[in-house]
Amino acid sequence: MSQTYLVPLLCTRGVIIFPTQEVNIDVGRSESIKACEYANNNNSYIFVTAQKALDVDRPTKDDIYEYGSLCKIKRFRRKDGYLRVGFIGIYRARMLRQLEVNDIQSVEAEVLEEYYDNEMVMKELFSKVLQEFDRVKLHANPQMNVELLKNLKNGITPAELTDYYAQVYLFDYKDKQLFIEEPDIIKRLALTLQYIKSQIEVDNIEAKIDEKVRTRLEESQKDFYLKEKMRAIKEELGGEEGTSDADDLRAMVEDNPYPDYVKEKALDEIDKLEMLPQSGGEYSVVYNYLDWLLKTPWYQRSEDNEDLNAAKAILEEDHYGLKKVKERILEYLAVKQMTKNLKSPIICLVGPPGVGKTSLAKSVARALGRRFVKISLGGVRDEAEIRGHRRTYLGSMPGRIIQGMKKAGVINPVFLIDEIDKMASDYKGDPSSAMLEVLDPEQNFAFSDHYLEEPYDLSDVLFIATANYIENIPSALKDRLEIIDISSYTELEKVEIAKEHLIRKQREANGLKANQFNIDDDVIIYLIRHYTREAGVRQLERVIGSLCRKSVLAILTEGKKKINVTKKLIRTWLGAEIFEYGAKEKKNQIGVVTGLAYTQFGGDILAVEVNYFEGNGKFIVTGQLGDVMKESTKIALDYIKANARKYHIDPKFFETHDIHIHVPEGAVPKDGPSAGVTLTTAIISAIIKKPVYADLAMTGEVTLRGNVLPIGGLKEKSLAAHRSGINTILFPKNNVKDLEEVPDTVKEAIKFIPVDNVDAVLRHALVK
Repeated sequence: MSQTYLVPLLCTRGVIIFPTQEVNIDVGRSESIKACEYANNNNSYIFVTAQKALDVDRPTKDDIYEYGSLCKIKRFRRKDGYLRVGFIGIYRARMLRQLEVNDIQSVEAEVLEEYYDNEMVMKELFSKVLQEFDRVKLHANPQMNVELLKNLKNGITPAELTDYYAQVYLFDYKDKQLFIEEPDIIKRLALTLQYIKSQIEVDNIEAKIDEKVRTRLEESQKDFYLKEKMRAIKEELGGEEGTSDADDLRAMVEDNPYPDYVKEKALDEIDKLEMLPQSGGEYSVVYNYLDWLLKTPWYQRSEDNEDLNAAKAILEEDHYGLKKVKERILEYLAVKQMTKNLKSPIICLVGPPGVGKTSLAKSVARALGRRFVKISLGGVRDEAEIRGHRRTYLGSMPGRIIQGMKKAGVINPVFLIDEIDKMASDYKGDPSSAMLEVLDPEQNFAFSDHYLEEPYDLSDVLFIATANYIENIPSALKDRLEIIDISSYTELEKVEIAKEHLIRKQREANGLKANQFNIDDDVIIYLIRHYTREAGVRQLERVIGSLCRKSVLAILTEGKKKINVTKKLIRTWLGAEIFEYGAKEKKNQIGVVTGLAYTQFGGDILAVEVNYFEGNGKFIVTGQLGDVMKESTKIALDYIKANARKYHIDPKFFETHDIHIHVPEGAVPKDGPSAGVTLTTAIISAIIKKPVYADLAMTGEVTLRGNVLPIGGLKEKSLAAHRSGINTILFPKNNVKDLEEVPDTVKEAIKFIPVDNVDAVLRHALVK
């Protein structure tokens, strides 16, 4: 009676293990990892069988073969997210039933005993198989043939020979499955003999083709030999002459001024293409490669606009403000015109969403007279997205850089790389490292794409990158970029942008004439203050577009000839006011201080609330604060404890009371060190019961000694304070130099007071 075992189950994708043979498998599926861990820990057999279809991720009983092998685990090693397991086959086996034991997929497996009915027949078949080995070249690797012959001399058994042949020389796992399912050694020998004879027939056909070719040519005519061999192959397949794309591709190479190394590569690939049948899979692989190689621009270029005044006029026409960016583009044009040779700079526009980074890149292309192409790197994790896949992979393609260049059709476009700060990295590689070569003027003249395999010159490309948050750009990449900040717009700038660009754009998009839609400056300001709260103008454009659409509907349904937008009409069409302008505290309060924050969406105000009550010295922090901000709260409290008597606070107060700090909008994550002065002031205000001015805001990092350290984003924070109706800002003394970037309209409306320690902050913040 056959033996049965209850063992774990491992389903493989096309891997079949024969008795006495060792095979290494990378195991990645969670259920497979559990099965291997159990077998390894308990020194148990494991039933290994193949899936019927390789693309099934969660195979059921119907998706796997009934026959496989009982194996032991010899090697077991963990790697990144998967196991490297070495198996040795012990028995052929058949699955009787499948079940789950202790959360592990298991089977009841029956051992298949090998047998033969007639020893004389087996020996005769074995002898014939050995004879046929001398007539056929079974493998492209001569070393494997040598190894087999060595095993034959060492007395390999018939059963071992059939298993060795199936494992090493058969490529299709379905063919191997026929061998693993057959315990009858005689039938396996017959099957082996059948496969070997099929190979001999293939060898005879090749020999016949070679003989036909040799009769048509001379030994010295190598190129002619290859073409004639291809013709003979087609004749052998059934007289298919066909037409090839090779002549068209060769004419394209010879008629265009490609670089010499590209021509040489293309001609080699065309020669290879002529050797392949058009119906074969490799033909399309080679043809697609040639299509990419020859249609990617290598010499085509557009002429730059040399008229500096015309370029300046285009930039001014398309965008309001943005003085630094426009100056940098005009400088580039001027120097290029003077030197006649200049490597393109790598410009990175950094600013909140909606401030016009992408549209500015398009305007630069228009001003230069260059073609424009864009790629977005948001969420890109695979290095192959940048450098391309190697041609050996199925479905391989060039990376996004070469795809963009092919789309542009010239070697000197304006190339926008959007959201460069949102790249990520994982086990597939680090795309930011691949971008280093793209964005380095000292290297990108010979950019290497894995698919093209030939160096590509990117030095004439004007790369413009965009980012929301400069801290998220990898430092090595940031070093290669020329950073230009595009900060938040002031209220007056938004009004001008709306008047000069947004209203006209939305009118035209919705089919309105200039005299059919009218909106005054004070109404635009009302929209900005009560229906948008943003650094840029994206939401402002949306609400203007909504007003235009409703105007079209009113004109067509109510018979109106002209729409004058009023505040009352806005409330009717858009609903009640969404935002409260001047969203600061209405009156001076104890323990409540307005701070200033800088986010990737621009500046914002941040209220900090502190309260205390009798307890045992607990310190509670709420509002979804990040680690850095939590540290700021501890520093603030420890500073106050150390200087309690100075602020007329009883040191025992902290032992008998619990202090609670809360930053409203608890669903929004907040982090950063610049809330230090805000937290310190709020705690002191709450304990000594002195109110803080409601129309005052502050920013700065505090040390344990009470010093106020500089912060970033003063301009954005100032604009946020201006939007909220703040009229006084306390800021670090070392940030005085940054006041130059703050717009004059903001400096006229807000009083800026530099401070260098907590005492100075309290002097100005606490109501006397």
